[in-house]
Amino acid sequence: MIRKVMEAIHRCVGGLDVHKKIVVACRRRLVDEARAELETKRFKTTTVGLRELANWLSEWEVTHVAMESTGIYWVPVWNILQEHFKLILVNAHELKKVPGRKDDVLDAEWIAQCMQCGLLRASFVPSLEIRQWRHLTRQRAKLTDHHTAVVNRLHGVLHQANVKLSDVASNIVGVTCRKILTAMSNGVSDPGTLAALGTGRLKAKPEDLVESLDGQIEDHDRWLLRRLMRQLAMLEREIAIYDERIRVQMKNYEHQIDPLDTITGIGRRLAETLLAEIGPDMSQFPTDDDLVSWAALCPGRNESAGKKRSSRTANGNKWVRRALVEAAWAAVRSKNTYLAALYKRLAPRRGKNRAIIAVARTILQAAWHMLSKDIEYKELGGNYFDMLNRDKTRNYFVKGLHRLGYLVELKEINAG
Repeated sequence: MIRKVMEAIHRCVGGLDVHKKIVVACRRRLVDEARAELETKRFKTTTVGLRELANWLSEWEVTHVAMESTGIYWVPVWNILQEHFKLILVNAHELKKVPGRKDDVLDAEWIAQCMQCGLLRASFVPSLEIRQWRHLTRQRAKLTDHHTAVVNRLHGVLHQANVKLSDVASNIVGVTCRKILTAMSNGVSDPGTLAALGTGRLKAKPEDLVESLDGQIEDHDRWLLRRLMRQLAMLEREIAIYDERIRVQMKNYEHQIDPLDTITGIGRRLAETLLAEIGPDMSQFPTDDDLVSWAALCPGRNESAGKKRSSRTANGNKWVRRALVEAAWAAVRSKNTYLAALYKRLAPRRGKNRAIIAVARTILQAAWHMLSKDIEYKELGGNYFDMLNRDKTRNYFVKGLHRLGYLVELKEINAG
């Protein structure tokens, strides 16, 4: 089939529409400056089928191949073709076809045409090593979610039995509370006996602890408590195994994990997750803004005829966003830190959610500078914004006191 073409960048390219069982491939090459020849064919996604695809593309001396990032189905295709061609993975949202004219063949042809004209923007595809890190950190995150779900179910069982342990203890799966729950599940029902296991260890008053443990616990509740406690123990063992595996896999990058761990709100696990998602090499992100845009932690752009519409953040890497938002919430609860001050500055006028995203973005920007420039994290302090413009801050508080009816006379502390 011969088609007229726009200005071409590559002479011979391929476009792949990837599915679970099949790959619809289009190979496209220039006949002359104004026309291109193309063919399409279907291949199985088995290893044999993908090798046939590679040979079929090589027959036309294809140099560049593009495909959509459809779930995880692109991964085996990428692994087999990466040795033979220059591959580009493209966000599916950036490959919209003309409405009403869509099928697998047209999709493959459109991808090939866009590839040949240089109209596609490549997505970040990490190396095999980093993808293995991601498998581990993401599975650990899912196990952590399961652990949280079991703890919540434990709360539910206790409330149904009218045991108010969560009212006097911030963590019902801590060491002391576990002793109480274990005794409770094994048949101990006397509130005084149960409270004695926590006396001196919990901050609650002894009489409050006794009152909170005076419930109506049935045999059914005890059975559920035993099963839930075993599930918790199993999940914690699995999480510990993943922790050790991740530590071994990333041991050569401790010099990057340890500095990330010093960022306010970032702990060891979040530092490992962040490094697994963005990678240790920042060359694929020329600036910190490029990294922020990739993670979709910046306002979207939707403007037409001078009118700005929704500026909500786009759908980026959900694992990066999850880790950074978790770190941001931890950071804003810290004392006398720059990130907490940033949140308090933004939340009243922009709202809590936007302020949290701003803090998450700041953490990611700090990580980029630390990884790309090999520098340490510098804490600016909770008074950073006050000291940024001392005169403005001083006048603001003086005016506030004047409105309250006070006459203020200022004197420098260090003035003779």
